[in-house]
Amino acid sequence: PLRRGGQRICRTQARAVARKVPRPCAGRPCSPDGPSPSQPRGGAGRGGGRGAPRRAGAGAPLRAAAASEHCGGGRVGCLGQVVLAGSRAEPSRAEPSRAEASRAELSAAHGAGMVLQEPAGAPSLPTAAGGVADATTEVRLSRLRWAVLLLFSSYSLCNAFQWIQYGSINNVFVRFYDVSAFAIDWLSMSYMLIYIPLLFPVAWLLDKRGLRLIALAGSALNAVGAWVKLGSLKPHLFPVTVMGQVICAVAQVFILGMPSRIASVWFGSHEVSTACSIAVFGNQLGIAAGFLVPPVLIPNVEDVEKLAYHISIMFFMTAGVASALFILVIIVFKEKPPNPPSRAQASIQSRLTAEYSYMQSILRLLRNANFLLLMVTYGLNVGCFYALSTLLNRMVIHHYPGEEVNAGRIGLTIILSGMVGALISGIWLDKTKTYKQTTLVVYIMSLVGMIIYTFTLSLGHLWVVFVTAGSLGFFMTGYLPLGFEFAAELTYPESEGTSSGLLNVSAQIFGIAFTIGQGQIMDRFGTKEGNLLLCSFLFLGTIMTAFIKADLRRQQANLENEQT
Repeated sequence: PLRRGGQRICRTQARAVARKVPRPCAGRPCSPDGPSPSQPRGGAGRGGGRGAPRRAGAGAPLRAAAASEHCGGGRVGCLGQVVLAGSRAEPSRAEPSRAEASRAELSAAHGAGMVLQEPAGAPSLPTAAGGVADATTEVRLSRLRWAVLLLFSSYSLCNAFQWIQYGSINNVFVRFYDVSAFAIDWLSMSYMLIYIPLLFPVAWLLDKRGLRLIALAGSALNAVGAWVKLGSLKPHLFPVTVMGQVICAVAQVFILGMPSRIASVWFGSHEVSTACSIAVFGNQLGIAAGFLVPPVLIPNVEDVEKLAYHISIMFFMTAGVASALFILVIIVFKEKPPNPPSRAQASIQSRLTAEYSYMQSILRLLRNANFLLLMVTYGLNVGCFYALSTLLNRMVIHHYPGEEVNAGRIGLTIILSGMVGALISGIWLDKTKTYKQTTLVVYIMSLVGMIIYTFTLSLGHLWVVFVTAGSLGFFMTGYLPLGFEFAAELTYPESEGTSSGLLNVSAQIFGIAFTIGQGQIMDRFGTKEGNLLLCSFLFLGTIMTAFIKADLRRQQANLENEQT
């Protein structure tokens, strides 16, 4: 039977509406399973047996529907009235045609102007696209979202600090462990190298097991790696510090691809870009701390025992913070909010799991021409940033001997100005949705900033280096969240973890190549020639960015769902 509150209508009335017969029951009471005994069995009253028709798909919330009091004695079921589709009973094998007729009747009734609505608590049906109807899903923002975002940014900060803590005082660790500068550079490049083969297994885990497992694994490995480094406080124990750094590098694989995923799963459509920028902030702030803290905690002293003592302070502090953050992740970090934060996320969550294939998702991404262009351009820009960060200490010390602390402060300036740039660009994207234009402008300004930095580094004035490095960082570091969000737009409804992971693989590959290439050029020719190498690749990336089409699929999905 079809229901509205406590009232019911029979299939006879539904047929009559479809056939445009005005008062089929003439005010007589209806039976749930068919016409009343006083109703004729022929014509419009035929076929009112068992098995209610299949319910209609989910519709928009009921706005207004007034029943005509004179039509059907005030009962629902006539033209212009509201029909509520009840739960479906399995048709008997002897009556397959009756169930099909019932579906046809409801379709005809819908076309005749009747409003179909599911009763509360009814399960959703798959849509034509293979997902589950999500128009009635309640969209609500969770108050916990900011705590989750802050916690992720914090352990991402700790991991990024451990990446650059060796490179920011390269000359000090070269003397302590009695190894080459290139060996210390590899402690930073291990992060890039390990990420490449482990991306796909970790991205698969992110899709299959969700955010919480990845957060637990990343924060746990980060803490373990920090404690392992405490066993390397003797000059002959360089392999132990390499092992600790490798464990932290594995933890990084569980961290780098999460900003856009956390932003999409926890934040609404009008704050998702800002949330992604804040999530990236943690990593950038960790790099900034890695430039600032090690030169302060570990002075360049000659006594190896004193040097080991200062190094132990830094390692103990890092291990304690990493362990505390791991405990907080266990307590606070949740898989997802109770309700989806946006219509686009509701649509993704409603897809049937059996229909999702991780390999098919990767293949679809690799067939997306716009995403492939973005993947290359993102790799070029971020690869230049990785090389610049790793080699910054060597560049500054080459032109300004004994300025290890100021070298760290220059790195801090690059990161802090980049964080401001990332925040501004995130807010700008949330307001304007101009992903292509903003990305192109930031890329062009990164190129201009790199050229200015290249030709002012050797002028002999540190304050000039601070200014030019800050302007470079504002755009180059600020580009990181832009790339993640632009990729999420171009590849919707594919997993943000997969698209972000592919971007990061590109960045790691170019980062390794640029770090080795620029380091070799600096040793043979000088810092200016090494920086000009980065400028040439940034120019190439700018040209390629101009050819990316602004196919904003996620914004279109949100717009269509809001209109629906």
